[in-house]
Amino acid sequence: MNVLQLLHTCIRSILRNRMRSLLTSLGVIIGVGSVIIMVALGEGSQQAIEERITAMGTNLLQITYRRQSARSGQQVLIRASSFSKNDIEKLKNESSYATAISGVVQSNANVIGADGNVQVSVQGVEPDFFIARNWNIGEGDIFDEYDLQTRSRVAVLGTTTAKTLYGNSSAALGQQMRIGNVYFNIIGILESKGAGMAGNDQDEIVFVPLDTAMTRLNNSRNINMIVISVISKDYMSAAQKETELILRESRNIPDGVNADFNVMNQADMIEMASATSKTLTTLLAAIAGVSLLVGGIGIMNIMLVSVTERTREIGIRMAVGGRKRDILLQFLTESVILSLMGGLLGIGMAFLVCHIMSVMGIATAINPLIIAISTIFAALVGVIFGYYPALKAARLYPIDALRYE
Repeated sequence: MNVLQLLHTCIRSILRNRMRSLLTSLGVIIGVGSVIIMVALGEGSQQAIEERITAMGTNLLQITYRRQSARSGQQVLIRASSFSKNDIEKLKNESSYATAISGVVQSNANVIGADGNVQVSVQGVEPDFFIARNWNIGEGDIFDEYDLQTRSRVAVLGTTTAKTLYGNSSAALGQQMRIGNVYFNIIGILESKGAGMAGNDQDEIVFVPLDTAMTRLNNSRNINMIVISVISKDYMSAAQKETELILRESRNIPDGVNADFNVMNQADMIEMASATSKTLTTLLAAIAGVSLLVGGIGIMNIMLVSVTERTREIGIRMAVGGRKRDILLQFLTESVILSLMGGLLGIGMAFLVCHIMSVMGIATAINPLIIAISTIFAALVGVIFGYYPALKAARLYPIDALRYE
């Protein structure tokens, strides 16, 4: 038989038992579809994480202090080495890669407005913070160096906080609100940032001048974090090393001694945030891949049944001149077609499920390479699990096959 005759014969044989053929392919359908869906979910999650980290700021370095432990007799003393204004000033004066540097003081406080109150993150920052975090003003204005130096009681709100306190963001502008026992004038409303890395609402926040937060709210000179925007992503590594050297000098930490701070760039944050996602995706894809194995076993089982049912047909084919390799190729082709049919239906199912999840707001990203690999793997399943039944059919003796009832 030529190729067209072979395909016509195989397809006609498969269509003779449509329901059985569909049920046989079900394992492959579920296996291929599950693998594509799991990988799409993983890649969609990773892309969402990268987008959220990028939304935090352009070429961002975040410096946080590390808690140091030391033994004193039988006790373990925990020493928290927060940052000072001197650390920030030294970075501003000596950093050659930074375009914006700001200290950050973080705390949670009850904020009270005309229409309500809410417990939110209140952050004391410098004007450069909004440049480093790529956070644009929506209405009004941000505070400046004069507000910083005079410890002005002014505030810039995220959109969610503004709506909670005053019904809508526009109504909040120019109003007065209370943080704890201190009154602040609202001078600006920021553009919306949406959900953060942990799924939290980034717009549920209040910003006040750094010195105001330290003296009027926290009564402390300690700074929790420093953010730096680097001139280009090409200099991130150099900027990270330079920042560490400057801070070591500022904090009198000699070489060879562990620093009491961490300098993290966006690549580090993306790697940390997506590591768990990658591991989980691989695990789920591997579990889904077991369905392909089960589907292959189902195909082999049905093909063995098909060989038994068609033993007399095989005998007739051999009697009229059919060779063993023709019989082998025919049954092997049927197995591959069944498996490929399941693979294509599985791909269609994956696209449908991913579309539904996207409509529901769940991030997915279908990789064309995974589709190609899944299709090839489905064909291989047909070859591997269809070979034994096809070989069994090819090894039948024509006389015994013709006698079979």
